[in-house]
Amino acid sequence: MTPQATRVCLRGDAFARGHQHGTALRERLQAFVADGQCRLDCLTDRDLSAQYLQHLVASHREVVCAVMPDIGLEIDGLAAGAGLSRDQAWLLQLRREVIGYHATTAGDCTTLATLQGESLLAQTVDLNGNLDDCIAVLDIQGTPCRALVLSFAGLLGYLGINEAGLAIGLNLVLGGTWRPGVPPYLAIRHLLDTCQTASQALERLRSLPLSSSRSFTLCDAQTALTVEVLEGECRVLEQQLLAHTNHYLHEDFLAQDRLNVFARNASLRRLEAARAFMQRPVIDAQGCFELFCAAPICVKGTGNIRKERTVAAVVMRPTHAEMQLRCGDPSLSNTSTYALTPSMPTHTPRGARPLLQR
Repeated sequence: MTPQATRVCLRGDAFARGHQHGTALRERLQAFVADGQCRLDCLTDRDLSAQYLQHLVASHREVVCAVMPDIGLEIDGLAAGAGLSRDQAWLLQLRREVIGYHATTAGDCTTLATLQGESLLAQTVDLNGNLDDCIAVLDIQGTPCRALVLSFAGLLGYLGINEAGLAIGLNLVLGGTWRPGVPPYLAIRHLLDTCQTASQALERLRSLPLSSSRSFTLCDAQTALTVEVLEGECRVLEQQLLAHTNHYLHEDFLAQDRLNVFARNASLRRLEAARAFMQRPVIDAQGCFELFCAAPICVKGTGNIRKERTVAAVVMRPTHAEMQLRCGDPSLSNTSTYALTPSMPTHTPRGARPLLQR
């Protein structure tokens, strides 16, 4: 069965938004938490003792609540609405930090952005853990900027677009020492809540004590830039045409890249394919989905829950404040279009152009 996203409307103050999120997905989130500690037991060889997880959660929560108190309150609301403990709701936000990285980490995601013609940010989402069974699109109001956010298993943020036309995507890059701090997924949510332009988001991102290495792509109607982060240091790549996979591109960070050679070769192949695509005279949503449906960009599953595979593909259009989403393998699923207007997504067949919700 083709996976589907659940649209969850969040309104009101931070705790109320979290409570609505938890209530809407209560059974799903309780089952996910009970599945081998958020499926973490089968994704890492670490000893995930209760004492270790409590310490990890507490150390990250202290930083997040200090710099983004509304996010902390929203996670508390999520716990109450879903019938989870506070630590369990936080663990949903920190799964990537728990997994960390090691020699066999494969990396994930291919991201591109363009200002050629219409501005556009598009990416695949390649994750382990079989997370295409718990996809949600959060329609968030009550924050300074209304936003549409792609979420997996209770995450308050992953990627998204807000009503000001700021779109944010991300790629895993590996380097440095990961530490207690703001998880990149929650940082993206905070930027979408509070920033109207890519430039504003860049300045705010530079001020956040991030927990782990990542590459962020920020795009609005006039600006597209990639921000690579390594141990709190940021390097910016700004071009009309941007593509990023899972290895560092800025010369300052090349020597500290810790992606293993096999994953790096795959990352290079995907980057080459994305850059070749970006040479087209016209880059639109349909073309992006066609790119995302084929190897090497589309990563097929092997049946191994530890291996990353493509669990979603997204195209975001800043001038329309719109997100187009394919759940699961994009070559097997239809496109759903979400716009920041009070309407439900439309579903269009593969190969057809989605109807706009205006």
